[in-house]
Amino acid sequence: MRVEIWSDVVCPWCAIGKRRFEAALAAFEHRDDVEVRWRSFELDPTAPGSVGGSSAQRLADKYGVPLDQARAMEQRVTELAAAEGLRFRYDIARPGNTVDAHRLLHLAADRGVQPGVKDRLLRAYFSEGEPIADRDTLVRLGAEAGLDPAEAAEVLDSDAYLADVRTDEAEARVLGIQGVPFFVLDRRYGVSGAQSIEVLLEALRRAWADAQPGTPAGRTA
Repeated sequence: MRVEIWSDVVCPWCAIGKRRFEAALAAFEHRDDVEVRWRSFELDPTAPGSVGGSSAQRLADKYGVPLDQARAMEQRVTELAAAEGLRFRYDIARPGNTVDAHRLLHLAADRGVQPGVKDRLLRAYFSEGEPIADRDTLVRLGAEAGLDPAEAAEVLDSDAYLADVRTDEAEARVLGIQGVPFFVLDRRYGVSGAQSIEVLLEALRRAWADAQPGTPAGRTA
């Protein structure tokens, strides 16, 4: 069974949803038969290479809310992330355009290390204050997660995998995906948002049962 997950590396709900999905997959009886593929989705394709100002101010401007309310929103997400074992540091986050990060993830998929690179990029942005759009930073982070640094640099110095990113984004529009994370299971079921572990586990079981007629979802065939 194939699970495709549309997400962005600067999306807090994507990081939380990833952790919850991993827990659901660990509890899934057929987890060894599940292929996971991370798909590209840019929250802001027009973002520059670096974005100034505080994260709370950016949030307030985006949603048209008072600064105190934006800070409270960040605090709530930080607490939810902590409940999943994630440490969010909005005070040091350095956002920017994520298209190169997505191109790196496509290279990682071709080299069989996409899960590790995805996790490394999320941790670098949300916990370590790494500049997510910086070319040298991306090369280093990719190397730490198993990519060849020379190949990663070559990809980022070209337009390699840009068409793949755009294809993912076009598919998202066709599927009606307007927000992330969005989980697509065997192109049969879609689950929107950072749902609970229980909801994600039930979706895995249902998709598996539909793909294996006559086999109970909670049992090994």
